[in-house]
Amino acid sequence: MLLTWRRWRKGRPFWGGLAAVVAGAEICAIPLAPLKIMLQQGIAGIPSVLMGLVMILMGLSAWFAPQYRGIAGVLTVLCAAAALVMSNLGGFLIGTVIGILGGSMIFAWQPAAGALPHPTSGTTPSGKAAR
Repeated sequence: MLLTWRRWRKGRPFWGGLAAVVAGAEICAIPLAPLKIMLQQGIAGIPSVLMGLVMILMGLSAWFAPQYRGIAGVLTVLCAAAALVMSNLGGFLIGTVIGILGGSMIFAWQPAAGALPHPTSGTTPSGKAAR
């Protein structure tokens, strides 16, 4: 079981996705307050929640669809930078910094040379059959 977990974790940008999910949750959670305060805040809390949800979604897509890591990384960095202006300084700077780091880790991640099967033949680049 532990070997299966390690293989799954190493086959995708796990740490970048985790950072994106944590940053999105932090940006999302800051503006959430009791209903009475949210009604007084008005529409100002909506961009924070939406940007946080997009960052969480991009972190999860990096885990479960690593072939889209490029767009997920770029969108995570863009949302984290936009949160700096639109969402309480990006979750008091913590969410923005973690989001930019996570998005850059997602974007920079590359699969191991012999890890992914060749799309047409079902073999790895080294010629071995994919399992």
